[in-house]
Amino acid sequence: MRTINILAGLTCAGLPVALCAQQTQKPNVIVIMADDIGYGDLSCYGEKTIQTPNVERLAKGGVRFTDAHAVAATSTPSRYSFLTGHYSWRRTDTGIAPGDAGMIIRPEQYTVADLFKDAGYATAAIGKWHLGMGDKTGQQNWNGLISPGLKDIGFDYSYIMAATGDRVPCVWVENGRVVGLESDDPIFVSYKEPFPGEPLGKTHPELLTVMKPSPNHGHDQAIVNGISRIGYMKGGKKALWKDENINDSIVTHGLDFIEQHKDTPFFLYLATNDAHVPRVPHPRFVGKSGMGPRGDVLVEFDWTVGQVVETLERLGIRENTLIVLTSDNGPVVDDGYQDRAVDLLGKHRPWGPFRGGKYSSFEAGTRIPFIVSYPGKVKKGISKALVSQIDFLATMAEFLSVPLTEEQKKDSREQLQTWYGKDKKGRDYVIEHAGSLAISDGTWKYISPSKKKAYEKLTNTELGNSPEEQLYLLKKDIGEKRNLAKEYPEKVKDLKQVLAKHLACRTTSFDQFDSLLE
Repeated sequence: MRTINILAGLTCAGLPVALCAQQTQKPNVIVIMADDIGYGDLSCYGEKTIQTPNVERLAKGGVRFTDAHAVAATSTPSRYSFLTGHYSWRRTDTGIAPGDAGMIIRPEQYTVADLFKDAGYATAAIGKWHLGMGDKTGQQNWNGLISPGLKDIGFDYSYIMAATGDRVPCVWVENGRVVGLESDDPIFVSYKEPFPGEPLGKTHPELLTVMKPSPNHGHDQAIVNGISRIGYMKGGKKALWKDENINDSIVTHGLDFIEQHKDTPFFLYLATNDAHVPRVPHPRFVGKSGMGPRGDVLVEFDWTVGQVVETLERLGIRENTLIVLTSDNGPVVDDGYQDRAVDLLGKHRPWGPFRGGKYSSFEAGTRIPFIVSYPGKVKKGISKALVSQIDFLATMAEFLSVPLTEEQKKDSREQLQTWYGKDKKGRDYVIEHAGSLAISDGTWKYISPSKKKAYEKLTNTELGNSPEEQLYLLKKDIGEKRNLAKEYPEKVKDLKQVLAKHLACRTTSFDQFDSLLE
């Protein structure tokens, strides 16, 4: 294993032994990945209707980006790109994963976790995963070792939700094995047929004692903890999670990992379930926001951030830890359950000043919170630089002084100087995917034509799809209200050429994007 002395040349003359050790140890890295939390869901981004003081403190101690983007407007493809540096739209199997999906990141792929592990770090993924497990969809051994698993893509330790909150199986998987499973009560999972005798939300609504599904969303199948989910399962009663304890379990295991590795460099991917449906905040947070369960889980998320920072400070390693806080995609209010999120929203704007939301090609689909805090290294303030989550891999390689091959970096590019506040511009452009491809240079944004529906009635979201080309001048029209494609054909042509260059490097064929190559 290659040893890298990141802080070579520093001396500890006159410093206490503990502080000397901290300054010469490789810096720790923690990613706090929120789920469905939008640009306007955190008070540091200007919304007066919500208070998230722990996130605010983190932002004030680092840099808060206002033009940061996820690669996709939904969870699975966004997280895939974040961890691999590879545009998810280059593959056809990176859509929203079912609960029994096989591993979407394959063992042969290079990941951020591989990077840190090769650099001598302890690595962990804790919380929401939604990137599949096992070799093939529907063929996992839920009652034994699920392989391949996260250890095969660079994570030494993993404690993850088997899928996502609204999908079965509703169990924790630790290092490839379901936690708390009893041998005489095995788990069975299906996304094709229900199990005879097992009640479903659509047939036994009287059993939905915690939360009922919104009409026509499909969250009306297997019932777990008084909530119906997507998919069918039976068995594993002692292994089932309690929804109100999901976040506490994530935080507990995350803090335990930090404690265990306080004296050695570590990389922690801490992925919360907040604010994904079904939203069941712990009783400590119920009623705290005045906006119902969705607002309460935002308060719960803020508490999570506070717990992480307080633990680092107590252990004396905060100064030597880089924290990245972000979200996987934009917000959605009603995403499948009757939690009165729409009724209780009031004046709150989860999407901030932008149009669209989760699932959308408009700005609110992919413009997400992005905060970087590293005491003494990151210049404090607000940055308008254009940044993308696709660059996390290459930026961390730059941070560790580890050279990567072009194949390892894939689509990721070094942006450390932007994170440090020395580069005010950031990327030349960002590319996003949500039913169609979009590209923005921070001033202009082009959305490619799409035959898909333009409006999602179930979630009340404008998807941004149109059979016509779209061009918006973001500097003057941040709400993307006026399509200027016909007025500025040369700008359309320029942005299409950039997209075409990237599409020419694709590994699979996409009929819907072929017009961009013409």
